[in-house]
Amino acid sequence: MGAGSAGNGTGNGDGGHPIDGTALLKAAALASVPADRLPTLLSSVQADLGPRLDDYRRRYERIEAAPDRETFLVEPDHWDGIGARLGLSDRERDAVARAHETAVERWGSTTDRRAEFEAALEIRSAVVIGVGNAEGE
Repeated sequence: MGAGSAGNGTGNGDGGHPIDGTALLKAAALASVPADRLPTLLSSVQADLGPRLDDYRRRYERIEAAPDRETFLVEPDHWDGIGARLGLSDRERDAVARAHETAVERWGSTTDRRAEFEAALEIRSAVVIGVGNAEGE
């Protein structure tokens, strides 16, 4: 069931965020943000979202729960609030959102759910929250 997505090395434990390198590069290219800047942005977002994990579990549809991350579908303008809270520029906010959505599409490919996730992302956005670090283990 979820085991296929968990074993693909999609997490980025040493980067402080759950987004893999391919999703990082694609998001940076599409959003005109330097590729070397995006890991720092994603780490800042993870630091903000990690403590909010329980709130996401209560408020949003969780579409994936893996040992290193949980993925949620959120309203399309959700990233506007995160960007404002963290002081991200429009390009930075767009790059982070794209990285999260690209990661969801990639994970969907490994679990034969890509079409389902792509359809969902046409009307909603995605948030991927790394787990483990937030809980201290």
